[in-house]
Amino acid sequence: MRNLSLTIAVLLMLAAPLSRAEDLPLDKIKLPPGFAIELLARVPNAREMALGTRGTLFVGSMEGGKVYAVTAKSAGPATVSTIASGLNSPVGVAFHNGALYVSAVSRILRFDDIESRLDNPPRPVVVSDRFPSDSHHGWKFIAFGPDGKLYVPVGAPCNVCEPDPDRYAIITRMNPDGSGLEVYARGLRNSVGFDWDPRTRELWFTNNGRDLLGDNSPPDTLNHAPKPGLNFGFPYCHSGVVADPDFGKKHSCNEFAMPAQKLDPHVAPLGMRFYTGTQFPSMYRDQAFIAEHGSWNRSRKIGYRVTLVRIENNRAVGYEPFASGWLQGETAWGRPADVLVMPDGSLLVSDDLAGAIYRIRYAGKPS
Repeated sequence: MRNLSLTIAVLLMLAAPLSRAEDLPLDKIKLPPGFAIELLARVPNAREMALGTRGTLFVGSMEGGKVYAVTAKSAGPATVSTIASGLNSPVGVAFHNGALYVSAVSRILRFDDIESRLDNPPRPVVVSDRFPSDSHHGWKFIAFGPDGKLYVPVGAPCNVCEPDPDRYAIITRMNPDGSGLEVYARGLRNSVGFDWDPRTRELWFTNNGRDLLGDNSPPDTLNHAPKPGLNFGFPYCHSGVVADPDFGKKHSCNEFAMPAQKLDPHVAPLGMRFYTGTQFPSMYRDQAFIAEHGSWNRSRKIGYRVTLVRIENNRAVGYEPFASGWLQGETAWGRPADVLVMPDGSLLVSDDLAGAIYRIRYAGKPS
């Protein structure tokens, strides 16, 4: 019955009339042949997305400390409601066993039985309050892994520094009740999006490189951590090959794990997911889509797009644009923040600048 409820709710959402998009130049978005993009809903400062078992789309944000629920109705457009407000940068959302988990910088909160209580949300339960309270790189995406544990990254509280290696620049994981907190990976300046390869169940994640080393250095990265305990070099080494001018003399780059794929410098990769659907052509299946939020630390902007990293035999073999056009010249009208594969195989993209959730569909080769 749970799968049937999810299917019906998602079908309603997909069939619902779209929100007003007159002010969003979606005709500027470039996609591969056969793909189309449309607006699903307007959600202020939309960041990470998670799908409930009944088809509710949950969306985190920074603006006003709000968390949103996007729901379908039998008639009319999808409804966007606020289920929490006044939280501390509740960017991250994850759904597990009927509950919504929300990151709020130093705390992980849980909203129990949330899909039955959207009109009267429960008070959140504090799952953990053991994370640093620093606002710099303090907001965080979260997700449950195939091991049933909640993975929570903690960024460095700086551009570059030597923070406590057990508290910062790490990815942690813990049991759903907050117990068993442990460090999974280290040496990560600001890891944001992550997902597990459906073929191997191994962790892949994005990382934002340091600023103020020029337009083209260091590259941002996609990383692969098939086991716990790897160290990716921050603050001593960036992207596997760039020794830090302040701290690089303390440790050689060859002491650390190499990135799986170097991305363009300063594109700010945030959410990433493996494509697990069947709607897209087979060449996209089990490949990694990345929301590149876009640069601020460059004389000319780059990013502001969704890219694709091709992975074969557990190795990254290619990096290419998939959806672009949110950046026009030096002016950005949108900034992708996350991607999410829907049960029908379409791909959702959140945009915190335009305050929107888009849906990308594949309709076959154009005639």
